[in-house]
Amino acid sequence: MTANHHPTEETLMRFAAGTLAAAPAIVVEAHIAHCTTCRARIGEYQALGGALLEDAGPTPLSATALSDVLALIETDEEDSTPAPRPLAPLEIEGIRLPEALRGCDIGRWRWIGPGMKMSRVAVPHDPDANLILLKVGPGRALPDHGHVGTEFTYIVSGSYTDRFGTFRLGDVAEMDEDVEHQPIVDKDGECVCLAAMEGKMRFKGMIGRMLQPIFGI
Repeated sequence: MTANHHPTEETLMRFAAGTLAAAPAIVVEAHIAHCTTCRARIGEYQALGGALLEDAGPTPLSATALSDVLALIETDEEDSTPAPRPLAPLEIEGIRLPEALRGCDIGRWRWIGPGMKMSRVAVPHDPDANLILLKVGPGRALPDHGHVGTEFTYIVSGSYTDRFGTFRLGDVAEMDEDVEHQPIVDKDGECVCLAAMEGKMRFKGMIGRMLQPIFGI
């Protein structure tokens, strides 16, 4: 399966280099599970990085390098265990979640407005990561909003439409601080999104002002 909306090339390069922040990296990891195009691009960037390391020339080894490696191999053999059984699918109230969220602490759904619920996602290796699941009912519109920093949104299920097109399962919307938009969930069912924010969201209107303490500044 190949998605129709993708992260930017810069984001894919940062992911390949391991420099993308934890929350956006989870969104990209969820996306590449569905997107052969982006998986291939990341593979190309990683291969390029490997080639650059080769061109950098060899690094002298320590006098104990060989014995250290042999000791590690011996330890691994002693600690070897049978392959684990396949893990059960990740779900929240029957909604299948991306494998990229495995190991994260998924909070309960909280009502945040008419037809809208939110779940906070805690990332163990980055307690400051701003990552949420958002569930919005069919035909519902999120308040018109902009961003402080970049917002990365992965479509877990359903679909929504804004001025940039229609976003479906596997798609990623990457919106920077110059973008303002109002996603409207398509009428054939609710939409569940996984959103990572480098900054905060800036909402407009009455409902937006109600949501500002939750999302904004």
